[in-house]
Amino acid sequence: MADKSKVFVYPKDVSAFGFDWGKLSLTVAPEVNGAARFSGGVVDLPPGKGHTRHNHPGAEEIIFVISGNGEQMVEDESGNPVVAKVGPGCTIYVPESRFHSTLNTGDQPMQLFVVYSPAGPELVLRDLPDFKLLPAQR
Repeated sequence: MADKSKVFVYPKDVSAFGFDWGKLSLTVAPEVNGAARFSGGVVDLPPGKGHTRHNHPGAEEIIFVISGNGEQMVEDESGNPVVAKVGPGCTIYVPESRFHSTLNTGDQPMQLFVVYSPAGPELVLRDLPDFKLLPAQR
């Protein structure tokens, strides 16, 4: 059940979605603090790791690079991959239902903040074969 008083949330305070390629800690979501129109959280990608091409049907996404360097792909309206090198301070807009992928090409961890609107598409990640729920670190 969501705790609507949770307005200050650190990634260590919530359980995380763990994968072979990294982890996602949802710090804003209906199930975390009752956010109604979007969800978001911190993604950690070890060097050489990333998430493969996927989309979020019916949702837009914002990806903000906090630290590290990588390669971001967002398909254009025709489905052609557009790839760019990204680093700290870069904001990536992923239009509704658009396929995209991120790869950490650096030798340091890459950290992102992601926002999904509307909330919910990130929950399908629980169906991936390498998914594991990591407990909060508190």
